[in-house]
Amino acid sequence: MFKRIFNDTYNLLLGSFTVFKHSFKRRVTEEYPEKKPILPERFRGKHNWNAEKCCACKSCERVCPTGAIVINKSENNIEFNVDLKKCIFCGNCMYYCPKKAIGMSNDFELATDKKDNLIIAINSLNLNESSNIIDKE
Repeated sequence: MFKRIFNDTYNLLLGSFTVFKHSFKRRVTEEYPEKKPILPERFRGKHNWNAEKCCACKSCERVCPTGAIVINKSENNIEFNVDLKKCIFCGNCMYYCPKKAIGMSNDFELATDKKDNLIIAINSLNLNESSNIIDKE
């Protein structure tokens, strides 16, 4: 009985000492969202697509390890879809794009209550107007 009381008192004092010790240290929590975090220079967030530079070579679709990028071609236009539910933000699409048409922004606040909002659809390329299309299937 005495051993249990001693053990409980020891653990209580040890926990109190730990709390007391940490009360003088620098705080590690941040006041998010009031203060936005400072992101690294090479941070990879939401995709940016420049349709004017894109040559529709499908290299981004080929190098995507999760299959998050899907390019569908019809007679008159090209449809790009980036599924952010599958994307692991590895940046392969950006690094292997020969025209540097894909970039990664600093936008990391992608939370939503609808899954459809996590699909980026780019329908801006027109095959009749674009003369820089490499891959004509």
